Amino acid sequence: MEQKIKEVLILSGKGGTGKTSIVGSFAHLADNKILVDCDVDASDLHLLLSPRPTETHDFKSGVKARVEADKCSGCGMCAELCQFDSIVMEETAVISAFKCEGCGVCAHFCPDEAIVLEENHCGSWYIADTAYGPLVHAQLFAGEENSGKLVSHIKKQARQLAESTNTNLILIDGAPGIGCPVIASLSNVDLVVVVTEPTLSGKHDLDRILDLTEHFKTPALVCINKWDLHPEMSDIIEASCKERGADLLGRIPFDPKVIACQIQGVPVTASDTSLAGYSIRDIWKKLKEKL
Repeated sequence: MEQKIKEVLILSGKGGTGKTSIVGSFAHLADNKILVDCDVDASDLHLLLSPRPTETHDFKSGVKARVEADKCSGCGMCAELCQFDSIVMEETAVISAFKCEGCGVCAHFCPDEAIVLEENHCGSWYIADTAYGPLVHAQLFAGEENSGKLVSHIKKQARQLAESTNTNLILIDGAPGIGCPVIASLSNVDLVVVVTEPTLSGKHDLDRILDLTEHFKTPALVCINKWDLHPEMSDIIEASCKERGADLLGRIPFDPKVIACQIQGVPVTASDTSLAGYSIRDIWKKLKEKL
């Protein structure tokens, strides 16, 4: 019988809640897994895991306009029609790649057929080896879009890698918030772990993510990071989770050794003296039972 591949997605309402550190710890604790960093706009899991790329690929999406100068008569029609002010007239038309939205109006109306639309190279994606297993990750170039499409692409690549290597678990570090890359990350996921912090904004962000997981009918679990900085708010968050039917996996205390481990480039669970590491180990045991 074919073994089912489980996908676990770790999310947070904003950056800085400790999501990536927890993913790195799960990577340290889990066996037979593949890691995916779906925060393609500002990826940082690779900073913790020090990957060694084995494959590098271009990511192309959408189109950009380019002027073939030898055909351009300099009539200026394209500059007049462009709604994004991406074309300036010199001896010939010159198109700014940063401003061009690839709408194609200039190419359609150019009387000299001097403008062509070319596929846009907007980022790269990688398959890499780490000390804790294979990592599939990507990076969009500055100012580029289509992060949701890139997320879907690297998730597909990770699943194909899992099938070819008989891997039964995919751990996914999601983007912060509830935007397009997060929605793309939720596809085919078996379980979501939401990392929050004991603040009013943390509770608000948690509620938004739980609204999203409920909409897509994806089971969600919650863990509270740095819970002891505001125990009263931690209790409020736990009570709210119970009302919504989202189980609390556990609480992680504030621990300066987390930063020390980050500086050393190792997961906090690799430390034998970290209180946060012990808590994350307990959370991982509970998560495995849920799977």
